[in-house]
Amino acid sequence: MPTTLQPSASPEFPNALASVITLPNALMAAPPKSAAPAASPATRILVIDDDRKLCRLIQGYLEPLGYSVQASHTGPEGAERAITESWHAVILDLMLPGCDGFEVLKRIRKQSAVPVLMLTARGDEADRIVGLELGADDYLPKTFSTRELLARLRAVTRRSAQTFASASPDNDEEVVAGDLRVCPASRTASLGKQSLTLTPVEFDLLLSLTRAQGRVKSREQLLDEIRNRNYEVFDRSIDVHISAIRKKLGDDPKEPRFIRTVRSAGYMLIRPGIS
Repeated sequence: MPTTLQPSASPEFPNALASVITLPNALMAAPPKSAAPAASPATRILVIDDDRKLCRLIQGYLEPLGYSVQASHTGPEGAERAITESWHAVILDLMLPGCDGFEVLKRIRKQSAVPVLMLTARGDEADRIVGLELGADDYLPKTFSTRELLARLRAVTRRSAQTFASASPDNDEEVVAGDLRVCPASRTASLGKQSLTLTPVEFDLLLSLTRAQGRVKSREQLLDEIRNRNYEVFDRSIDVHISAIRKKLGDDPKEPRFIRTVRSAGYMLIRPGIS
């Protein structure tokens, strides 16, 4: 039978059920060797959460698998460390002292594209959508299994660390659509002389659309390209990420210059010179 641990609630979120994490008894001492392949010893994870007990549980589960896990317990400190130190991923709680997770995410995204997994006790879809719009790469309800946490964490770090070594040389070439330039080799994008700050998921979506400019990409095709399907994803997340990309491009969905919504079909990056 599983053992349920309930980390202490924070003053900002007194509901004791907010921070439940369920662990099989065998995981209390160490995670099972068969749970997943070990991460690289250099895989550094920052947990930003004011629940110290939950941070210790996450640390105790991930570190035997090869992750290096550190924690910050306030919003301002977490944002500062996420920006100024090198991380492979950030696990970010929504309810934090000092400033909430949304504000922390805004500060991170102004200067960094580090993958962010939003960890929240709030079950409302609106909160998840806001987090994705602000640049979160994925979300996880705070009542979670450790296996699901590991699967989602591995997926966001894997997407961020994508390389094109096994792809054809052409796939490393810069893709250009008018003033928009997307470089897969350096994973950078620019519009005119302005660099675009994109999350790993946003970059992959923009690259896919730019490579296919003039052709419609369905949501299912885009999901297949950006997700390792070890866990469930929802189609609306594509719409949220496309909306974020449009904002960064200064694109009006009603009169698009770059990304056009094709009703009941998907999205298309408009080929320059084609109305």
